[in-house]
Amino acid sequence: MKNQTHLPNKKIYWIIAIASIVLMTLGSFIELWENGPTATFITHLLIVVVISILLIIYPKKKNIFTKYALNIAMPIYFYAMFIFYPFTLSPLLIICFIPGIAILFYNQRLFYFSLISNVVIVLSFMLYVFLVDQGAGFPIFYKDLHGYAINFLACQVMLYFIFALIKKKIEEQKQYYQQIQEDERLKTTGQLAAAVAHEIRNPITVVKGFIQLHETDKQLPDHIKKHYKLMMDELYTAETVISDFLSLAKPEVSEVETVEVKPALYNVMDLLNTYAHIDTIQIELDIEDYYSIQCTLMEFKQLFVNLLKNAVEASKHGGTVRVKVRKVNDRVQIDIVDQGVGMTKEQLKRIGTPFYSLKAKGTGLGLMICFNIVQKYNGTINFFSEEGKGTNVTVAFPLIKKTTSR
Repeated sequence: MKNQTHLPNKKIYWIIAIASIVLMTLGSFIELWENGPTATFITHLLIVVVISILLIIYPKKKNIFTKYALNIAMPIYFYAMFIFYPFTLSPLLIICFIPGIAILFYNQRLFYFSLISNVVIVLSFMLYVFLVDQGAGFPIFYKDLHGYAINFLACQVMLYFIFALIKKKIEEQKQYYQQIQEDERLKTTGQLAAAVAHEIRNPITVVKGFIQLHETDKQLPDHIKKHYKLMMDELYTAETVISDFLSLAKPEVSEVETVEVKPALYNVMDLLNTYAHIDTIQIELDIEDYYSIQCTLMEFKQLFVNLLKNAVEASKHGGTVRVKVRKVNDRVQIDIVDQGVGMTKEQLKRIGTPFYSLKAKGTGLGLMICFNIVQKYNGTINFFSEEGKGTNVTVAFPLIKKTTSR
């Protein structure tokens, strides 16, 4: 769960903060009015002053220190009220919901700290009342101690489930907005690809035609013709990039088939083993069962040739690229792990964006195509990387069939 550091609405915050300060201050002066300047009043007032200062400075210094300080000071206030005024049980009701304060900060660690500390403190106090006090100082509380303990624990469980639901909702919203951004990115790339590829392909075809024509011209000397092959190779490279553009703009409509993951991955490895052996890099496959997914064999190969080729190119001389396949719930998960150069957090954020590549001559379209293929077949693709330690690419597709080993 992402920790939020902003306030949802400053105006609402200040209304609640000022109202809380006024009510707490009023409560302390009622104690002064009734009993004079006792130790209870001074302690009460000091706690109110500390909380008031924290509430005032929090909007300006929204750091982990002020969050923890508030989540310690406010429970202390309610614990103190319960101890100072044992003949009223209203502070106990508030104590039951102390972890709810941490929920307002959307901070997971802070919530667990608040929940655990509240349970430990209250249960320890109940044990003290049961074994030591035995109703002398807290007669009302002692009469139904077991009932209060059960109700208190029930409140803590309820708060935990509320927090878990809020956490799940925030994560779902985060994934939803990420999906919207991804869809917009793919849409923009497709529109750009359609416009650029169409305008460039025709001139390239004309240039290729003239080069091929001149290659057959016997009147041209050989020292001129020898450059034609290089020119044709560069034009073919340009056409490959254009084809990648068009595959993003107008994906081919192909008939979906059942792809068996194990033989398909072995086939991809056969294609890349020679390329990997140039730098003495090993590709290892860890798969036991035969899993099947809905895809086309051509797109499956295109996807994993791209990903494995990237892993090989990122690996150090003599390294190993490991491919691990396993079933996770109702999906086939394929992990491609290398111990190469890795990526920074900024580089990870830009993975899959148009024209972004870590290669000197890369276009960034290869990974865009990978994202398109995965999305087309209701899959997911995620990158985990640490600079200097390597990268883990996780691809998952819905599992349609599982057969025993052959």
